[in-house]
Amino acid sequence: MAEFTLPKNSKIQKGKHFPAPAGAKSPRTFKVYRWNPDDGLNPRVDTYDVDLAACGPMVLDALIKIKNEIDPTLTFRRSCREGICGSCAMNIDGTNTLACTKAIEDCGKANAAVPIYPLPHMDVVKDLVPDLTHFYAQYASIKPWLRTQTPAPSGRERLQSKEDRAKLDGLYECILCACCSTSCPSYWWNGERYLGPAVLLQAYRWIIDSRDEDTGARLDDLEDPFKLYRCHTIMNCARTCPKGLNPAKAISEIKQLMMARKV
Repeated sequence: MAEFTLPKNSKIQKGKHFPAPAGAKSPRTFKVYRWNPDDGLNPRVDTYDVDLAACGPMVLDALIKIKNEIDPTLTFRRSCREGICGSCAMNIDGTNTLACTKAIEDCGKANAAVPIYPLPHMDVVKDLVPDLTHFYAQYASIKPWLRTQTPAPSGRERLQSKEDRAKLDGLYECILCACCSTSCPSYWWNGERYLGPAVLLQAYRWIIDSRDEDTGARLDDLEDPFKLYRCHTIMNCARTCPKGLNPAKAISEIKQLMMARKV
């Protein structure tokens, strides 16, 4: 399991145990990271036994059941429940993924406890909620919109060919859940300056868009020893992406464009 950013001089302690109700037909144990900055205590791991016979199939279903029926103090993000918004990204069973698309039955052995932690190497707001302020600021820094000099056709959208549109496949599907960036050791070590796989994939999405007219400036902005070149093709990003994308490939394409304009 990955390491996690904890308050200084703190250790994860054993927390409370909430047993399954009497007569539970199919109990499963979930070990959930808990930390509230307001109570002044060290982080802990609480244990919840959930009856899967009365619960949906996904890890998010179990978390919602815990919050609604067992422990209302548990805090986590969630919204669409369809793998679209990225809100419920967390570390489940040792892997960064989305709680709404991670099936409980896919978590380890059938009777093994399921560990659930916030995304690793990020400051924690509370419980399973990481602070994404810096991540979103990095995303904003690449100016993720069409940058053009020529006026748009009167009363029309900017068109592109089917071939040019196909170049965006595998890029536009990114939901900015941060699973890839928080699984990247280079981002752990250099997160203040390295943009990370999620943001660089988004950067390439606009660089390769045939409608964008500011490719040179975009590449200039990325020409930095840390912003781009901290990628060491470890490939954690591609392995953990819940949408099946390959940020490392996008980063490689940016590097090739950098080299091509120097020839």
